[in-house]
Amino acid sequence: MAMSSSRALLDGYVRLRQQVAIMLELARAGEWDALIERQSDYLQLVDRIRHLDQEAVLDDEQKRCKADLLEAILDDDLAIREQLMARRSELGHLMDTSRRQRDLHRSYGKQAASVFDAADKFGPETS
Repeated sequence: MAMSSSRALLDGYVRLRQQVAIMLELARAGEWDALIERQSDYLQLVDRIRHLDQEAVLDDEQKRCKADLLEAILDDDLAIREQLMARRSELGHLMDTSRRQRDLHRSYGKQAASVFDAADKFGPETS
């Protein structure tokens, strides 16, 4: 039983490693919807591994293999988080721009559109 549970555990970590690598590529490509779709599979796999980890007895070589897989998984997870933080910053900038444009339109109507477009093309006025 221990041999099969240890093999199942390591296979789970290999699949998790593959899943995280795919998720990183999706994040780098800006495929946010596909990344979110993959997240539920990722969470299910993590839950399965958690249960297998409680049953499995690993020898030293298997422990090293598990540690290497975990290190790679965590490295990719960090890279995904960095991509997500950059995306959050980008979305925040877009929301701020949209908010400013809306406020200008509320305050100045049609005149605001030409002022806003000029600011985007030429940047903020420097004194």
